Amino acid sequence: MDLNLKNSVVLVTGSSKGIGRAIAESFLSEGARVTISGRQRKDLDETYEELSAKFNPDNIMCFKGDLTDKESIKSCLKMVLNKWGAIDILIANVGSGKVNKKQDGKEWHRVFQLNFGGAVEITSQAIPIMQVKKKGSIVFVASIAGLESIGAPLPYAAAKAALIAYAKNLSREVASKNIRVNTVAPGNVKFPGGRWEEIINENPSILEMIKREVPMGRFGKPDEIASAVTFLASNKASFITGACVVVDGGQTKSI
Repeated sequence: MDLNLKNSVVLVTGSSKGIGRAIAESFLSEGARVTISGRQRKDLDETYEELSAKFNPDNIMCFKGDLTDKESIKSCLKMVLNKWGAIDILIANVGSGKVNKKQDGKEWHRVFQLNFGGAVEITSQAIPIMQVKKKGSIVFVASIAGLESIGAPLPYAAAKAALIAYAKNLSREVASKNIRVNTVAPGNVKFPGGRWEEIINENPSILEMIKREVPMGRFGKPDEIASAVTFLASNKASFITGACVVVDGGQTKSI
């Protein structure tokens, strides 16, 4: 499907690997101009080289930095504006389910900043930029841990629940500005170097839990999440805002 995204300016946070990388690749395949970001220069450079071999390098830009940090966010948005003059689509994908065993106040603050605070900050800075063109699309990558009790670490589940609630309420506030806000809630997604790979290495029996709890009997793939994100961000979803699309192989049970 042609999603009419050619030359759209897209910023994908946390996109040097995994789900974020797949999202960036999906937008590039539609002809969009994409900024990828990450904290590790090695991962970022490798991803840039791989994507540049498949797509027009002029449509790819890299930002190295922590996009949960206010000043880094400001620098990133300025860089995108200087190169492409706009931000049409923001994909907020920063986060991690890795939580320390000692869940004291300091750990709760860290997990919330990583999975919630950074998304709020970059959105707050991006919306005024979108308002200049009187249109925009924002998609948050959350988790089914924010929708149901599935045994995820408490700070992570609470942060993702907050993100989903934030997106819903924000969508109502900015709809009159022609800015759409949606969320995708992935289930268990496995990719090289990801959290699920770590968990399996620590406890291989976790694979039985996946077969038991996920009706489709397997992990999701990054490109399966990316397809949902790209569609929601596009004009093909022009009357969809405030939605939370679950991509989990049927794991969640609520209606």
